Amino acid sequence: MDYYSSQISRLIEHLSSLPGIGSKTAQRLAFHIVNMPVEKVQALSDSIIEAKKNVRYCKECFTMTDQELCPICSNTKRNHNMIMVVENTRDLAAYEKTGKYDGVYHVLHGAISPMLGIGPSDIRLKELMTRLQGDVDEVIIATNSSLEGETTAMYISKLIKPTGVKATRIASGVPVGGDLEYIDEVTLLRALEGRVEL
Repeated sequence: MDYYSSQISRLIEHLSSLPGIGSKTAQRLAFHIVNMPVEKVQALSDSIIEAKKNVRYCKECFTMTDQELCPICSNTKRNHNMIMVVENTRDLAAYEKTGKYDGVYHVLHGAISPMLGIGPSDIRLKELMTRLQGDVDEVIIATNSSLEGETTAMYISKLIKPTGVKATRIASGVPVGGDLEYIDEVTLLRALEGRVEL
Protein backbone atom coordinates (compact mmCIF):
# COMPACT_ATOMS: atom_id res chain seq x y z
CA MET A 1 0.00 0.00 0.00
CA ASP A 2 1.31 3.44 -0.96
CA TYR A 3 1.47 6.01 1.82
CA TYR A 4 2.39 8.93 -0.40
CA SER A 5 1.37 10.32 -3.75
CA SER A 6 3.09 8.85 -6.81
CA GLN A 7 5.38 11.89 -7.20
CA ILE A 8 6.65 11.73 -3.60
CA SER A 9 7.04 7.95 -3.84
CA ARG A 10 9.02 8.35 -7.06
CA LEU A 11 11.27 11.00 -5.47
CA ILE A 12 11.88 8.72 -2.45
CA GLU A 13 12.64 5.81 -4.79
CA HIS A 14 15.20 7.84 -6.79
CA LEU A 15 16.87 9.18 -3.64
CA SER A 16 17.07 5.73 -2.04
CA SER A 17 18.86 4.41 -5.14
CA LEU A 18 21.85 6.62 -4.26
CA PRO A 19 24.71 4.88 -2.40
CA GLY A 20 24.50 5.18 1.37
CA ILE A 21 20.90 6.44 1.32
CA GLY A 22 18.41 4.09 2.94
CA SER A 23 14.64 4.40 2.74
CA LYS A 24 14.29 6.48 5.93
CA THR A 25 16.97 8.95 4.87
CA ALA A 26 15.41 9.09 1.39
CA GLN A 27 12.04 9.97 2.99
CA ARG A 28 13.60 12.73 5.10
CA LEU A 29 15.41 14.16 2.07
CA ALA A 30 12.29 13.95 -0.10
CA PHE A 31 10.16 15.83 2.43
CA HIS A 32 12.92 18.39 2.95
CA ILE A 33 13.17 18.97 -0.81
CA VAL A 34 9.38 19.27 -1.18
CA ASN A 35 9.33 21.90 1.60
CA MET A 36 12.24 23.92 0.13
CA PRO A 37 11.55 27.12 -1.83
CA VAL A 38 11.27 26.45 -5.58
CA GLU A 39 14.38 28.57 -6.30
CA LYS A 40 16.53 26.42 -3.99
CA VAL A 41 15.20 23.20 -5.52
CA GLN A 42 15.92 24.62 -8.98
CA ALA A 43 19.47 25.57 -7.91
CA LEU A 44 20.01 22.03 -6.53
CA SER A 45 18.66 20.50 -9.72
CA ASP A 46 20.79 22.79 -11.90
CA SER A 47 23.96 22.02 -9.93
CA ILE A 48 23.38 18.26 -10.35
CA ILE A 49 22.80 18.61 -14.10
CA GLU A 50 25.79 20.96 -14.56
CA ALA A 51 28.06 18.61 -12.62
CA LYS A 52 26.90 15.65 -14.71
CA LYS A 53 27.54 17.57 -17.93
CA ASN A 54 30.88 19.18 -17.02
CA VAL A 55 32.73 16.98 -14.52
CA ARG A 56 35.35 14.71 -16.08
CA TYR A 57 38.64 13.09 -15.19
CA CYS A 58 41.78 15.18 -14.77
CA LYS A 59 44.02 14.30 -17.71
CA GLU A 60 46.98 13.80 -15.36
CA CYS A 61 45.82 12.23 -12.07
CA PHE A 62 42.28 11.08 -13.04
CA THR A 63 40.48 12.66 -10.12
CA MET A 64 37.20 14.39 -10.92
CA THR A 65 37.34 17.99 -12.08
CA ASP A 66 35.53 20.42 -14.35
CA GLN A 67 38.80 21.62 -15.91
CA GLU A 68 41.40 19.84 -18.05
CA LEU A 69 43.69 19.64 -15.01
CA CYS A 70 42.44 19.49 -11.43
CA PRO A 71 43.46 22.24 -8.95
CA ILE A 72 46.14 19.97 -7.42
CA CYS A 73 47.83 19.03 -10.71
CA SER A 74 47.73 22.62 -11.96
CA ASN A 75 49.26 23.96 -8.72
CA THR A 76 52.93 24.78 -9.36
CA LYS A 77 53.64 24.83 -5.60
CA ARG A 78 52.91 21.09 -5.30
CA ASN A 79 55.76 18.57 -5.49
CA HIS A 80 55.13 16.89 -8.86
CA ASN A 81 58.02 14.46 -8.27
CA MET A 82 56.03 12.64 -5.55
CA ILE A 83 52.85 10.76 -6.53
CA MET A 84 50.45 9.24 -4.01
CA VAL A 85 48.38 6.41 -5.50
CA VAL A 86 44.85 6.16 -4.08
CA GLU A 87 41.87 3.99 -4.96
CA ASN A 88 39.30 6.77 -5.39
CA THR A 89 38.67 10.50 -5.22
CA ARG A 90 37.27 10.20 -1.66
CA ASP A 91 40.66 8.85 -0.51
CA LEU A 92 42.38 11.80 -2.16
CA ALA A 93 40.04 14.18 -0.30
CA ALA A 94 40.84 12.43 3.01
CA TYR A 95 44.58 13.01 2.55
CA GLU A 96 44.04 16.60 1.44
CA LYS A 97 42.13 17.30 4.67
CA THR A 98 45.30 16.55 6.65
CA GLY A 99 46.98 19.55 5.00
CA LYS A 100 50.35 17.78 5.36
CA TYR A 101 50.87 16.22 1.93
CA ASP A 102 52.26 18.53 -0.76
CA GLY A 103 52.77 16.06 -3.61
CA VAL A 104 50.32 15.06 -6.33
CA TYR A 105 48.02 12.06 -6.69
CA HIS A 106 47.06 9.27 -9.04
CA VAL A 107 43.51 7.92 -8.71
CA LEU A 108 43.11 4.27 -9.74
CA HIS A 109 39.28 4.19 -9.64
CA GLY A 110 39.24 0.79 -8.00
CA ALA A 111 41.44 -2.01 -6.75
CA ILE A 112 42.42 -5.39 -8.17
CA SER A 113 39.83 -7.97 -7.12
CA PRO A 114 39.86 -11.35 -8.92
CA MET A 115 36.71 -12.33 -7.01
CA LEU A 116 34.83 -9.41 -8.59
CA GLY A 117 36.52 -9.83 -11.95
CA ILE A 118 38.54 -6.61 -11.64
CA GLY A 119 42.01 -7.04 -13.07
CA PRO A 120 44.98 -4.68 -13.52
CA SER A 121 43.65 -3.50 -16.89
CA ASP A 122 40.37 -2.38 -15.28
CA ILE A 123 42.00 0.32 -13.16
CA ARG A 124 44.29 3.24 -14.11
CA LEU A 125 47.63 1.41 -13.84
CA LYS A 126 48.72 1.94 -17.45
CA GLU A 127 48.30 5.70 -16.98
CA LEU A 128 50.37 5.56 -13.77
CA MET A 129 53.21 3.80 -15.59
CA THR A 130 53.08 6.49 -18.30
CA ARG A 131 53.46 9.18 -15.62
CA LEU A 132 56.52 7.41 -14.21
CA GLN A 133 58.36 8.04 -17.48
CA GLY A 134 58.55 11.68 -16.39
CA ASP A 135 60.56 13.14 -13.50
CA VAL A 136 59.20 11.15 -10.52
CA ASP A 137 61.26 10.42 -7.40
CA GLU A 138 58.75 8.52 -5.24
CA VAL A 139 55.41 6.74 -5.51
CA ILE A 140 53.50 6.42 -2.24
CA ILE A 141 51.04 3.54 -2.45
CA ALA A 142 48.05 4.52 -0.33
CA THR A 143 45.52 1.84 -1.20
CA ASN A 144 43.23 0.52 1.53
CA SER A 145 44.33 -2.17 3.99
CA SER A 146 41.74 -4.57 2.57
CA LEU A 147 42.68 -7.74 0.68
CA GLU A 148 42.03 -5.92 -2.61
CA GLY A 149 44.05 -2.89 -1.52
CA GLU A 150 46.98 -5.06 -0.45
CA THR A 151 46.86 -7.05 -3.69
CA THR A 152 46.87 -3.79 -5.68
CA ALA A 153 49.76 -2.39 -3.62
CA MET A 154 51.87 -5.52 -4.22
CA TYR A 155 51.09 -5.46 -7.94
CA ILE A 156 52.01 -1.75 -8.23
CA SER A 157 55.28 -2.23 -6.32
CA LYS A 158 56.26 -5.06 -8.71
CA LEU A 159 55.48 -2.83 -11.71
CA ILE A 160 57.46 0.10 -10.32
CA LYS A 161 60.57 -1.79 -9.17
CA PRO A 162 62.17 -2.09 -12.67
CA THR A 163 61.75 1.67 -13.28
CA GLY A 164 64.10 2.61 -10.43
CA VAL A 165 61.49 4.93 -8.89
CA LYS A 166 61.27 4.64 -5.08
CA ALA A 167 58.02 2.92 -4.06
CA THR A 168 56.71 3.25 -0.49
CA ARG A 169 53.58 1.99 1.26
CA ILE A 170 51.61 3.97 3.84
CA ALA A 171 51.90 2.62 7.38
CA SER A 172 48.91 0.99 8.97
CA GLY A 173 48.25 0.03 12.54
CA VAL A 174 46.37 1.01 15.66
CA PRO A 175 43.84 3.81 15.15
CA VAL A 176 43.99 6.79 17.49
CA GLY A 177 41.63 6.15 20.40
CA GLY A 178 41.48 2.42 19.67
CA ASP A 179 41.60 -0.17 22.46
CA LEU A 180 44.24 -2.81 21.79
CA GLU A 181 42.03 -5.65 23.00
CA TYR A 182 39.54 -5.04 20.17
CA ILE A 183 42.07 -4.78 17.34
CA ASP A 184 42.79 -7.76 15.09
CA GLU A 185 46.16 -9.51 15.06
CA VAL A 186 47.18 -8.40 11.56
CA THR A 187 46.67 -4.74 12.47
CA LEU A 188 48.62 -5.17 15.72
CA LEU A 189 51.47 -6.87 13.85
CA ARG A 190 51.59 -4.03 11.30
CA ALA A 191 51.66 -1.49 14.11
CA LEU A 192 54.56 -3.36 15.71
CA GLU A 193 56.50 -3.67 12.45
CA GLY A 194 55.92 -0.01 11.56
CA ARG A 195 57.05 1.33 14.92
CA VAL A 196 59.17 4.48 15.01
CA GLU A 197 61.76 5.75 17.47
CA LEU A 198 60.56 8.33 20.00
